[in-house]
Amino acid sequence: MRLLFVGDVVGSPGRDMIKEYLPRLKDKYRPQFTIVNGENAAGGKGITEKIYRELLDCGANIVTLGNHAWDNREVFEFIEDAKYLARPGNFPKGTPGTGLVFSKINDLEIAVINLQGRTFMAAIDCPFQKADELIEEAKKRTNVIFVDFHAETTSEKQAMGWYLDGRVAAVIGTHTHVQTADNRILPNGTAYLSDVGMTGPYDEILGMGKEAVLKRFMTSLPVRFEVPKTGRTQLSGCFIDIDAKSGNAKNIQRMLINDDHPFLMD
Repeated sequence: MRLLFVGDVVGSPGRDMIKEYLPRLKDKYRPQFTIVNGENAAGGKGITEKIYRELLDCGANIVTLGNHAWDNREVFEFIEDAKYLARPGNFPKGTPGTGLVFSKINDLEIAVINLQGRTFMAAIDCPFQKADELIEEAKKRTNVIFVDFHAETTSEKQAMGWYLDGRVAAVIGTHTHVQTADNRILPNGTAYLSDVGMTGPYDEILGMGKEAVLKRFMTSLPVRFEVPKTGRTQLSGCFIDIDAKSGNAKNIQRMLINDDHPFLMD
């Protein structure tokens, strides 16, 4: 089976790229499942129910989140009923939503786990211990398990990849918004990529207007970060081929669409 994962959708430019290219990618590459990280989809921070449903309508089977999951307070109104929305599973007990969701097409089923790192991020529950717990639960239904690890440092992401090697199909990093070139299959069959990259503005800084970011670095003064509505855009993602029976990955391929890497339909 083939899986498509699209990295952090940032604001309306990212959503427009999803609307334009996700159907074309699905038509060309025929993935059985598509996962989209949408934690920055609403103006660069958080997600709304309308955007969540738009991502599903565009072809996503499951939407994952991250540390900005709660930035748009509307999420509290619908997250408990959002069957295909995963927030980091290692938030403390009692947090709304879930870190493990399933999607089934015909006789194929996939489990998606969302976890958040702790290095240079909020001090929440241990992602490694939570991974053990959620994998045990997921394996009661399927061997095909995908992990979106939303973390700041490559060291913590690599640690999670090695910790879960052979137990999940893939550990793919999100959050830092810059696609890395270290895609590989680990020795025991887990696909790994430190960061899948972002989907949104191409000529800005991590999706935010570069003038404001530069001012912050140069003055250390507080500034308001906003997602530009115009300008060139990009879409970042990866394809993973998985043996549905064993749950092991066979291949991982990075994918990047922008003016320097145009999409070719063949």
